[in-house]
Amino acid sequence: MSTEMQRIVSILEDGAQSAMSLEEIVKLEVSEWLASDERRWMLTGERYYIGDHDILQRKRTAIGEGGELIEVTNLANNRLVHAYMRKLVDQKVGYLLGKPLSIQTRNRSYLDLLNEIFDRSFLRLLKNLGKEAVNKGKAWLHPYYDEDGNFKFMKIPSEEALPLWKDSAHSELDAFIRVYEIETYEGVQRKIVTKVEFWDTSGVRRYVLDDSAGLVPDMEAGEKGSHFVVVQGEQEQPLNWERVPFVCFKYNDEELPLIQAIKSLVDDYDAKTSDHANNLEDLPNSVYVIRNYDGQDLGEFRRNMAAYRAVKVTDQGGVDTLNLDVDTEATEKHLDRLRKDIYEFGRGVDTQSEKFGNSPSGIALKFLYADLDMDANIMESEFQASLEQLLWFVNVHLANIGAGDFTDEPVEFIFNRDILINETDAITNIRNSMGILSDETLVAQHPWVTDVQEELERIQKERAERSVGYDELPYEGRENRDKESEEAAEE
Repeated sequence: MSTEMQRIVSILEDGAQSAMSLEEIVKLEVSEWLASDERRWMLTGERYYIGDHDILQRKRTAIGEGGELIEVTNLANNRLVHAYMRKLVDQKVGYLLGKPLSIQTRNRSYLDLLNEIFDRSFLRLLKNLGKEAVNKGKAWLHPYYDEDGNFKFMKIPSEEALPLWKDSAHSELDAFIRVYEIETYEGVQRKIVTKVEFWDTSGVRRYVLDDSAGLVPDMEAGEKGSHFVVVQGEQEQPLNWERVPFVCFKYNDEELPLIQAIKSLVDDYDAKTSDHANNLEDLPNSVYVIRNYDGQDLGEFRRNMAAYRAVKVTDQGGVDTLNLDVDTEATEKHLDRLRKDIYEFGRGVDTQSEKFGNSPSGIALKFLYADLDMDANIMESEFQASLEQLLWFVNVHLANIGAGDFTDEPVEFIFNRDILINETDAITNIRNSMGILSDETLVAQHPWVTDVQEELERIQKERAERSVGYDELPYEGRENRDKESEEAAEE
């Protein structure tokens, strides 16, 4: 039993002894979840993806009276944001999920049904699940029936999802808690209401989280309900899935978001570039050494310098400057190291690297993509397991609508990765493999082919057209065509 399940069992046992209700236990779980580090990292990953970095909150400060820091507003305060998180996330998602998912099964009618369910809309949803998983460590998909009885999927924001797992591997759900906020109006006042849903195999319980009363039944949405309802004539029959209807798509086995690996590096990159920009902007305002100044205060002195480029002094007075040199070379070296570390530990491809050069070979590209490919392998293995769980709901749905029982039919999901290649090398290798590999394999590897089956049909059609009328030619005509074919083959 996992540590999490032991904790939940302990809570339930303690609750039984102290007569704690389910609502009280759910409220305790929700309170801990809302304040958890895991949820905080999820929100941080989403913030950094949209460019809301910590550097945007930074202020220029100085030591004031009593040794306390005070904000300084008359100095440059550049806050430069570098969207490495967005680039790395989009790079991973585009590499693994940018191309349509391929489905293979021996049953043709089953394949047609799966292609209808896993259509372009689902492929777009799968790409969004991938982005959510990388940003937050995991993403959640909810299979459901809409009001018209259509079988659909919904992405649940990960920060709203509190899973209760049966096992330490987090592969099977015991229950699922969703907590989310909605806007409502009480009279003319707008109010934020927190709603909580508790899902298990017996259905769903709905609550409203009240600061004073705790969890109270949601009478507006319905206190209790089933997973879905089947309408037969004028009668409605509530039904439940045999499993909790939520599927987890993980970025990795540890369910850790990408931001945890690179946040400190990105923050330092933002800080160093912002500091450098501040120094460059503040350079014209060098440190002034004033002797016998004929004025009231330093503020007046700075205004005179800015407006008139002059200042009044008395007797042997004068103004000297202390120039502050900016070590640009050291800054650039540090930023170069940070950039390499961000791509190293973020497992991405730095497209500005000098290693790319001009038209790198296929082997060089494989080395450049090694880290990204490794991360994609981990993510793909997790997504394969999740799609297998999702397939269970699809098969039950097909059985429910009378399309057939496909439970024992093997299905393979193929992720078509979008990797840069050297087209010349690829085409040469394909040509050299003719006669060794099948036409389908060779066509599938050609960089110009987008639909393998369609291209094979075109090839067969062209071959059929070239062979039309061969037997009707006179002997001399057939001999000439055979001779032309032999010459073409020798060339």
